[in-house]
Amino acid sequence: MDHADHLNLLRKGVSEPGGVWGEFGSGSGAFTLALAELIGPTGTIYSVDKNGGVLNEQARAIERRFVNHAPKIQYLTADYTQKLDLPSLDGVLMANALHFQRKKDAILRLILDYLRPGGSFILVEYNINRGNPWVPHPISFKSWEVLAQECGYENTRILASRPSSFLGEIYSAIGYKQGNGD
Repeated sequence: MDHADHLNLLRKGVSEPGGVWGEFGSGSGAFTLALAELIGPTGTIYSVDKNGGVLNEQARAIERRFVNHAPKIQYLTADYTQKLDLPSLDGVLMANALHFQRKKDAILRLILDYLRPGGSFILVEYNINRGNPWVPHPISFKSWEVLAQECGYENTRILASRPSSFLGEIYSAIGYKQGNGD
């Protein structure tokens, strides 16, 4: 996949520039670059990964790509499966990170607590329920719909998908925290 693919998987889930976003399990930042482009310089991203080295790579990639027009990015070397000190978020992105977790429900409920009412959760995942050593616990969209509802997300839907030679198909989906903030 390239940057255009990352943008296409996220584009329909980022309705307007700006906002405060969290990205959990952000790695070296392929999807962070796409999210940064979509929310623009008025936005903020809390980029969370356990590996500080990949966050340093990500910071360099952001600097090279955006020079003076990147959103504000806070890099947090932390375990997203544990409670983090974050502000209320307009959106959360998990791209190719949730499939490393066997028990997903506690993490999804924790993330729901970070979202403001009406906030969105974008998942990028392989559309299959059986994994391999590199993607141990993927979750198909049908399974994601059920789990998302059980964990308190509503209006879950597919945003985009693309073929993957690795596990057949990769998709992006969105779900929302109940409420509209009124």
